[in-house]
Amino acid sequence: LFQRQLQQSDCQNALMKKVFDTHMLFLQINQSAAALKHVFAALRLFVGKFPSAFFQGQADLCGSLCYEILKCCNHRSRSTQTEASALLYFFMRKNFEFNKQKSIVRSHLQLIKAVSQLIADAGIGGSRFQHSLAIINNFANGDKQMKNVNFPAEVKDLTKRIRTVLMATAQMKEHEKDPEMLVDLQYSLANSYASTPELRRTWLESMAKIHARNGDLSEAAMCYIHIAALIAEYLKRKGKANIFRTNYVSLNITVESH
Repeated sequence: LFQRQLQQSDCQNALMKKVFDTHMLFLQINQSAAALKHVFAALRLFVGKFPSAFFQGQADLCGSLCYEILKCCNHRSRSTQTEASALLYFFMRKNFEFNKQKSIVRSHLQLIKAVSQLIADAGIGGSRFQHSLAIINNFANGDKQMKNVNFPAEVKDLTKRIRTVLMATAQMKEHEKDPEMLVDLQYSLANSYASTPELRRTWLESMAKIHARNGDLSEAAMCYIHIAALIAEYLKRKGKANIFRTNYVSLNITVESH
């Protein structure tokens, strides 16, 4: 009965969200390494049974799970790092299989976005996190069932992009007392994701926060205008531009008047 309810609307329903949030609580509250091992096993079963909850429809559940798993990839316990890396690899593999062995676009996007958020929230990027990335690459290289498809290459590309973000962030940290250089680095990173509007928006928002913190309100406003333009362009392609146009124009006029 509950399985049928969970599968309603392609797993996009309130009951699924409650079950998912319960699983996430076990990752958000400090647990022993032994307990986390069981949590990871439960999550593998959950993802395997309900893949459409993560790889179809809204990306909220996918993004939240990626965020929490990546946090565990930075865990002080080596066994937890390994378990988290194995779960993340399993998650990407399921995404690939769900997309009929074409791509891991959704998990790729949500993982890069989660890394961008975690850099600010938890300061990831040290040797522990690098170790987890190496484990994921090793899983991809040793997966004989995936040897003749492009999945290992996609995993390698993803981990490479994550390392690029981490390197750029390290540079930002070196220049954190130089606001202009810091924003230049953020702008370069935002432009590197020109083909991925959601990630570009993430870094533009980060730029806006830096400008606002430094009292550069006009510059912060222009970052938000840029974000608004990205959203407007997306809605135009979707045929929904009229919904957004009025608010966007009024916001632009307000900024120019200041």
